[in-house]
Amino acid sequence: MKVQIDKTYPMPCVPEVAWEFLQNVESVAGCMPGAKITERLDAGRYKGTVTVKVGPATMSFRGEVEMKDVEPAARTLRLLGKGTDSTGSSGASMNLTARIEPAEGGLCALAGASEVSMSGKAAAFGGRMMNTVADQILKQFADNFAAQVSALQAQRAAPAAAGSIAPAAAVAIPPPASGELNGIALVWTIFKAWLRGLFGRKSA
Repeated sequence: MKVQIDKTYPMPCVPEVAWEFLQNVESVAGCMPGAKITERLDAGRYKGTVTVKVGPATMSFRGEVEMKDVEPAARTLRLLGKGTDSTGSSGASMNLTARIEPAEGGLCALAGASEVSMSGKAAAFGGRMMNTVADQILKQFADNFAAQVSALQAQRAAPAAAGSIAPAAAVAIPPPASGELNGIALVWTIFKAWLRGLFGRKSA
């Protein structure tokens, strides 16, 4: 089955900072709950893992991510990902186009359009449920991304405020948040959304 996702999230930084961060695949992957880059294969290609915890059970997915079609002028790039779980019973692939768009006040927004294909047990949720799960995961990702670019912009602004310019190598990108993707928290959020929709329909 396939799921189409098209989202835009406001970012608390200038477009240049968000674009620089977006091109760092290791840091961007770290913003996704449970995701981690484990190996760089070559320019633009990486191996990684995603860990999902549901109660006492933990599922691990392994796969590859490739960065393609980088367009600095448009601040746009494409990420291709594919992987399978440790048992081989589930598989998924992703084709994501991400871009940094200018916004009011000199700030920017992170916009992405993706197609996610799933097979095996990963497809058992059904289209409607997967869209809800994807919304929750992307919200966590966007919050982490915003925190990282905000910290990065603050780092870049500090030397300028002191009247000096720090060399690029001296400014480190903040370490991304880590941790497993908590399936119980996602299910609870989905359940609450379902209840709101149920009672909303009855009262209409």
